[in-house]
Amino acid sequence: MDGAARPEADSLVLRAAGGAAAANWSGSLIVASLTGAFGSSFLYGYNLSVVNAPAGYIKKFYNETWERRYGFSVDEGTLTLLWSITVSIFAIGGLVGAIIVTPIVKFFGRKCTLVLNNVFAVTAALLMSLSSLAGSFEMLILGRIIMGIDAGISLSALPMYLSEISPKQIRGSLGQVTAIFICIGVFTGQVLGLPEIFGQESRWPFLFGAIIVPSLIQAVILPFLPESPRYLLLEKHNRSQAEKAFQRFLGKDDVSQEIEEVLAESRVQRNTKLVSIVQLLRTRAVRWQIVTVVVTMGCYQLCGLNAIWYYTNNIFSESGIKHETIPYVTLSTGAVETLAAVFSGLVIERLGRRPLLIGGFGLMVVFFAVLTVSLTLQNSVHWLPYLSIFCILAIIASFCIGPGGIPFVLTGEFFQQSQRPAAFMIAGTVNWLSNFAVGLLFPFIQAGLQTYCFLVFAAICFAGATYLFFVLPETKNKTFHEISQAFAKRNKVTLEMQEMNHYPAERKSSAEQESNFTSSADNGESKKGIV
Repeated sequence: MDGAARPEADSLVLRAAGGAAAANWSGSLIVASLTGAFGSSFLYGYNLSVVNAPAGYIKKFYNETWERRYGFSVDEGTLTLLWSITVSIFAIGGLVGAIIVTPIVKFFGRKCTLVLNNVFAVTAALLMSLSSLAGSFEMLILGRIIMGIDAGISLSALPMYLSEISPKQIRGSLGQVTAIFICIGVFTGQVLGLPEIFGQESRWPFLFGAIIVPSLIQAVILPFLPESPRYLLLEKHNRSQAEKAFQRFLGKDDVSQEIEEVLAESRVQRNTKLVSIVQLLRTRAVRWQIVTVVVTMGCYQLCGLNAIWYYTNNIFSESGIKHETIPYVTLSTGAVETLAAVFSGLVIERLGRRPLLIGGFGLMVVFFAVLTVSLTLQNSVHWLPYLSIFCILAIIASFCIGPGGIPFVLTGEFFQQSQRPAAFMIAGTVNWLSNFAVGLLFPFIQAGLQTYCFLVFAAICFAGATYLFFVLPETKNKTFHEISQAFAKRNKVTLEMQEMNHYPAERKSSAEQESNFTSSADNGESKKGIV
């Protein structure tokens, strides 16, 4: 009888779990994720594409400003250098932002960091949009580096915030909001850059002034939403505020189970300060987690998407598309990017992180190989340019279904509260250094290898997929403790050793610790020296 009843009981449990997962999408959770992403990752994507459409007009502005100052036109080499600095300095700013984000999120919290970060965005927008009026191209370059700082901070603080406010059942879907809004930002930059909107010589400053709109929307709405409950409980020891935050984000009154899950983590970490990068790198229990984050973030930037953008216009032209029509056709790349990112967000909790990430890199290898062949032979076979267009769209879609967003999700899932800021600093540093390296080295790779440059990116994608196939465990619906267990054997530590590696500080008796922590948490006190 018990055996016959078990399937029915299991079915009830599954239905209940499904209902709970649906209920996890509360209004506050949706507003927090959308508002946070709109003023953060959206602006990152927007600033990646916004400089493409007005490039010719901006170079003309540089030349006119130079001639007005010095009485002669700028030479071609200097103009190219100024433009290269304008484009690439965004990555330098991003690296600065990634480095300074740890002390900022520690002191201000995740939500407040996102709100305050808008100061950088608004300042950058004003500098860049007023540069033409002021006749100063230095203002545009300075605005780009400040905008990079904003992006560097937001690409660490936003995934951190989303991973800490979301229930584990939808943590992956909510984490993909970062990638979705990056794609929407890229697409928006392409649309606003059309000649009918701001893609004209007299209107290009408005492309940069538009940055103010998402920043102000985030600055107005986000302060009315709760801070990360995990930050409030584990770092501020404010249990009452953490309970209120959980209640708003989960849309229910009884959050005792969620509080207890967080407290279970706090029982072993309350005597430990925020982990530094050096301490994290020396922690044996997270060694392979760090390596995996470095590999995924490195492949995220080095997998060849920049090369795709470089070749897009040329391939469209070779296909017989008129030059004046190409900007409109290019919108298809942004649309495919956005749709693929949305698809990934919808299926990530069903398929998991591992298949999407490995499958995405694997498909990119295949389409890079086909693209290399089609570009090499397209002058001899009339229909091959159309195959090249298909490959471009397929590579973009393959990137966005996994590699385009999951690295940010994994960084939030691999590490516990005290380690997370340092982990995001490492991930952000790798991300921006790789971004800068691609911008610096790709012109030389392209000049030396021509269409065969895609084989370099295919090799990088293949190496990334191979590593992840053998190392990456599935993290879907798993707690930090369960993910640590998955890595324990590879790190060659037991779970007891993991706790000792994470937290070597002297420990009080568990009874005394529980009493002290409960007292401070209930009173909302924040003890100095405990983070």
